[in-house]
Amino acid sequence: MPENRLAAETSPYLLQHKENPVAWYPWGEEAFAKARAEDKPILLSVGYAACHWCHVMAHESFESEEVAALMNDRFVNVKVDREERPDLDAIYQNALALLGEQGGWPLTMFLTPKGEPFWGGTYFPPEPRYGRPGFPQVLEGLSAAYKEKPEDVGKNVAAIQEALEKLSAPAPGEGEIAPELTDQIAERILREFDPVNGGIGSAPKFPQPSLMKQILRAWRRTGQPPFKSAADLTLRKLCQGGIYDHLGGGFARYTVDARWLIPHFEKMLYDNAQILDLLTWGWQDSGNPLFEQRARETVDWLEREMIAKDENGAPSGAYAASYDADSEGEEGRFYVWSEAEIDTLLGGDAAVFKQLYDVTPGGNWEGKTILNRLNAPDLAEPETEASLAACRKILYEARAKRVWPGWDDKVLADWNGLAIAALARAAPVFDAPEWLSAAERVFAFVTQKLAEGDRLFHAWRRGQRQHAAMLEDYANMIEAALALFEATGEARYLDRAEAWTAVLDAQFRDDENGGYFQTAADAENLIVRSKSAADNAVPAGNGSMLGNLARLYYLTGKDAYRERAETLVKAFSGELNRNFFPLSTFLNGNELLQAAVQVAIVGPGDAERTLALRAAAYEICQPNLVLRIVSPEEDLPEGHPAAGKGQQDGVPTAYVCRGTTCSLPIVDPLELAQAL
Repeated sequence: MPENRLAAETSPYLLQHKENPVAWYPWGEEAFAKARAEDKPILLSVGYAACHWCHVMAHESFESEEVAALMNDRFVNVKVDREERPDLDAIYQNALALLGEQGGWPLTMFLTPKGEPFWGGTYFPPEPRYGRPGFPQVLEGLSAAYKEKPEDVGKNVAAIQEALEKLSAPAPGEGEIAPELTDQIAERILREFDPVNGGIGSAPKFPQPSLMKQILRAWRRTGQPPFKSAADLTLRKLCQGGIYDHLGGGFARYTVDARWLIPHFEKMLYDNAQILDLLTWGWQDSGNPLFEQRARETVDWLEREMIAKDENGAPSGAYAASYDADSEGEEGRFYVWSEAEIDTLLGGDAAVFKQLYDVTPGGNWEGKTILNRLNAPDLAEPETEASLAACRKILYEARAKRVWPGWDDKVLADWNGLAIAALARAAPVFDAPEWLSAAERVFAFVTQKLAEGDRLFHAWRRGQRQHAAMLEDYANMIEAALALFEATGEARYLDRAEAWTAVLDAQFRDDENGGYFQTAADAENLIVRSKSAADNAVPAGNGSMLGNLARLYYLTGKDAYRERAETLVKAFSGELNRNFFPLSTFLNGNELLQAAVQVAIVGPGDAERTLALRAAAYEICQPNLVLRIVSPEEDLPEGHPAAGKGQQDGVPTAYVCRGTTCSLPIVDPLELAQAL
């Protein structure tokens, strides 16, 4: 049997395929050298451990001796974990889109021995169905085309390569983005919201946190009620739908229906980190106790079920990547219930539970029940909620005895950065100092295990770190460091943010056109060096860096950060004329640059009055808040509008600054909240 080379990898996704009869190679020179030597095309298969259709294609095709023999005979086969190599995934997903195909996973691309794409798709069944050709027919057709029609393949390669290079050269703009344009874009996006169920469009439906933040910002900026209504409805439906795990906490990646009922059951760290931020903003804005409860349950889930293990099997301190959609070969099996199971476990409490959680004899999905509270969109009275909590605990403990979904326990710097920032921002809002401790613990892990000097690595698992960090790793960890600095006032976090920003400027920045490439100058040379501000499942690194540079400017007073931010705006603002829908993080960062609300608190960091003022600053949903806590012995940076101001009558004192104008000294937390 041809050798499968995945057994030495650390990625749980790659290890899932180590027993396939396919002669898989990991991405690397060995595979390309073989392809060149034998003049064979490369079959590139990209997926991730929690991907349902990746499992389906693996069972149907990659575990088939017949299909594997065809793959091994005609191709050099390369398997990639998209979470370990988002740079590769981005390039080849773009190539697939240029071929007119809908992107997704598994991604199946056919490349020349130089790595150039010439055709591709996503999932292929073992025989023709779903309107798709059978995978063996695809393999035979592509192999024949490569051998017999090299000119046609060459034309495809050239056309795709030219288009990829254009995609990596975003349209620049003239200068500042006018505030009225930001409002017009928000109003246009608002028209896409589902007025009944919330969220964008119809099925399938994704939470889209960056876009949701854009809508919440529009509400806070304009005061127009439709923005608030859209954001509030969407958050409530997310909290009560089947997309939320009502027993264990945490949100699934998306739902296949428009009502948020039927999830694609995998749970990803990046979704939950971003939704925690949304819940924090939602609670600040409305005070809805539902949002606080879901935030607390989500953090409980992170701390209980998502801390990755080290090489000795002990908790590492950082968060794992995901839980699978499947268990025992079935999607969602771990999460769904029959009415009989509920009746047996809950006894006399079952009737009320079934009414509120949509449990019926026929179920609401394939004869089973996905627990949800979509028909009861608010919390019940405290006595009923206490009873429901006891019921949920019984069901959770029963569920824990089932076969668990697969767990991808690799640690990713970029996704952990999102979690750190969300925890650091939520901790003072919900008066949860243990969340701030958790954020500091995860941050310490990344700086100890995924760093060498000022350079970061992207992934870590069981004691082994892998792959040079990419733009999003640095951008999200810079955001995490700044969130911790604002929450704690500890200078070491600001120092770390500045050091990582210096790495980006040295290794990632496009000095000629502005903005940052996805990969470093000293990274592996790929067929194109991507540069984009378009969000996908996670915020785009360039969008995040615009917000980071703005925040660094306000926190340090250093004009170089403002100049970098303005150059970044010019580098991508022309893209708003093409398609503004994926540019939410970019637009949100631009708003912070233009309209920061700076709060300086002068007082000992651990003093009761200082903490009370900090809590007041976080009490209101103020998306453009930039908070600086300084001790009475320190000076605010030169250029800060409150520079030179100190404590009033020797007690901790706050100043609220908009532009170059600051408020009078404020010592009363209530007065500070009103000033914001």
